[in-house]
Parts: sequence; C-alpha cells; structure tokens
Amino acid sequence: MKKPLVVIVGRPNVGKSTFFNRLVGRRDAIVDDLSGVTRDRNYGEVEWAGKHFRLIDTGGFVPDSIDQFETAIREQVKIALEESDSIIFIVDVKTGINPMDSEILIMLRNSNKKFYVVVNKVDNKNLELSATEFYQLGIEKYYDISATMGRNIGDFLDVLTEDFVIDTDEVEDERLKIAIVGRPNVGKSSLTNALLGYDRSIVTYIPGTTRDSIDSILKYYGKEIVLIDTAGLRKKKKVKENIEFFSNIRSLKAIGDCDIAIVMLDAQFGLEKQDQKIIDEAIRWRKGVIISVNKWDLIEKETNTAKEMSKKINYALGSANYIPIVYSSALTKQRIYKLIDIALEIEERRKKKISTNVLNDTLLPEINKTPPPSTSTGKEIKIKFISQVGSNYPVFLFFTNYPKYVPTHYIKFLENLIRKNFGYFGVPITLSFKEK
Repeated sequence: MKKPLVVIVGRPNVGKSTFFNRLVGRRDAIVDDLSGVTRDRNYGEVEWAGKHFRLIDTGGFVPDSIDQFETAIREQVKIALEESDSIIFIVDVKTGINPMDSEILIMLRNSNKKFYVVVNKVDNKNLELSATEFYQLGIEKYYDISATMGRNIGDFLDVLTEDFVIDTDEVEDERLKIAIVGRPNVGKSSLTNALLGYDRSIVTYIPGTTRDSIDSILKYYGKEIVLIDTAGLRKKKKVKENIEFFSNIRSLKAIGDCDIAIVMLDAQFGLEKQDQKIIDEAIRWRKGVIISVNKWDLIEKETNTAKEMSKKINYALGSANYIPIVYSSALTKQRIYKLIDIALEIEERRKKKISTNVLNDTLLPEINKTPPPSTSTGKEIKIKFISQVGSNYPVFLFFTNYPKYVPTHYIKFLENLIRKNFGYFGVPITLSFKEK
C-alpha cells in the first residue's frame, strides 16, 4: 500500500520549510549523511499516531526572476494538484491576505483535491485574533499554528490524517523495484521502452513528455522486476523551473518507492547539480544507486573518453564515489541490460549479512593499526566490538567508550574499510556508534 502524498504550497517566506522541517526533521532516521554533498531537503516521510504519509515542500523551487515568480508559483500549485492526495496551503498571519493567496485558493477550490488552509506564525494568543482576517477569503475553516514554536501542530495533524489508514503488517511486494530517475529529457522513457521492448510511453524531444508515471513489469530471465518511470506530461510553454520542479517531485516519489535508483545523465552534459541532488536523495534514503550515462552513441570517442568522464563524475561525487557508472544508449540498446544485471547484484549486496565473527576478525586488527584520534581532552577512543543490523539496507554498529567523539573523517575511514573488505559497490551503508 502506497503512503498518501501531501504537498505543501504557498507564497515564499510564509514558513513552508520551517513547517516541513518540524514534521520531518525529528522523524528522519537518516541523519548521518556521509555523502558530503547534502542540499536542501524537499521530501520526507512523517509518522503520526501510527499513520505514515509522504510530505513534499515546494519551498525551494521558486525562481529568482521577478517576471517568472508568480507564474512559477501558479505552476507549482497545478503540479501539486496533479500529484498529491491532499494539500496544505500555508499563509502568513503577519503579512495578512495577499492577492497571490486568493489566486491559489481559487485553484484549490476548482480542483477535486482535499486541501487545508493553515495560518502560520500564530505564535501567541494575541495573534489568534489577527488570523480571523483569513475568513475574508470565504473559507469555512482554517488552522492556526506556529511552525517555529510547534503550537497547535498536533491538533492539525490529527485532522490531516483522520482518513489515512493505520499501517498494518501487510505482505510486502518482494519484487525488485527499480526507479529510472533524472532530469527532463535525458531519456528515461526511452530506456523504459527499450527494456520493455515496446513503446509504453510517448517519447518526444520536449522535456518531460510522458502522460503519467505508470509502473511496468519487466520479465527478466524468469524474474519479475517493477520499473518505475518518472516522466510526466508538461506543456511546451512551461517556465524552466517548473519542468525541473515537476521532475523533482516525480523523482522524489519514485526514490521513496524503489529499491534501486538508476540515475540517468545526458552524456553531452555529464553530472550536473540537479543530478547530484537526486543522487543525494537516493543515498539519504539508503537506496541502491547506479549512474547511467545515456546517449553515449552521440559522443565522439577517443581511447580514454569514458575513463576521463568517470574520473570527473567520481570527483564531483566526493565520498559517494562507490556508485557504478554505465555508459549506455537507450536508442541503440547499448548496455541497457547491463543496468539490470548490476541492479540485481546491488540488491543482493543490500541484503548481504556479514557474521559478527568475520566482521570483528577482519576489521578490528586494521582499526587497532589505525585507531581513532583521542578526544580534545586527551581521552583515548577504543572501538571494542562491531555487528551488522538492519534488514532493508546494511547498518553497522560500532561499540565504543566515547561514541559521540568519533570524528567524521574517521567514520569515513571505517566506511572505506568496510567497502575495501566486503564490497558494497553501489550500496549506501550506515555506521552507528553505541556506548559499550
């Protein structure tokens, strides 16, 4: 059962990101980001009273250009209406009603989606009276909250989630789920079609032109694999930021649903900022990751072309340089099945369990040779024992006398040690430190 998707919309500076962080921040179990290239977070999962839902914040997607500003917000609301199960529309008690608020509300009313008007920055009783101004919008009800103080947020979440289903121990779909993600026009649908052997998607050269993201089943040597294609129909006249924004929402949803993310790059442009953001998100959710450099058939090649590009990509990835890179072409089908073979290998590695004896016998001698640096007060940090936990992705527990004082660079050293001895190519791993 897929979790409901809730999208936060509203003008800039009304507190969307503060509200998002309030809901997602404390619940987010993945805080030990080791990729070193973490950017704004716009996607998270929230649990409230046994109910789980996915949350997307549109706060980081507003363009700098003033003439595109209102168009961009309007488009983002349209996209949110298409993609979400329900919408949180945030307004600001301190600035009062803005013409843009009225326009957004008309769009929400004309949709068939459930939406909630949330008046933010109501930090105290005095501001409750000011919030009544929003009745002028002709709404029956609003919810006054303070995202900064946490005021009334629990009451609002009770209302938001009242129709959501409480999670039960349903039988999980055991099939491998692969999401094909990337910026618009890199060839995501072409790859899906090439793998399936028929045109399941409308493929054109207008960025982002597929009707909808429908999961497809690929039968591969008797094994059923679910392919999640993330493209979606946008009209030609959309501002650039919103094609990017739409692509982002689709990518974030797909990463949440998949086991392995194939991040497609365009061979003519290499690894761009937006690609890195998608990779960061896949790492943050501890999904397996493969980079597919598509349109390789269009590149003029010399002896070391692929080698040079891999070098550049790995440099940009920094400490996430354990991700396999495949040079492929959806058009000529060059190496497209290699992507599936690698995805199957990565899934095996994600589920691989290393016995406690083997872990300790292999790693402790190397740790003793290069022990962690002492604390600032001169106390010696000793790692005494290691075990592997976690069923969905590899988590390694290191038992030590001073878990809080193990420095980041040494954590990276330990991760490299695990990778050197046990592989985990294409698999993000988590290191956790407990007091012995």
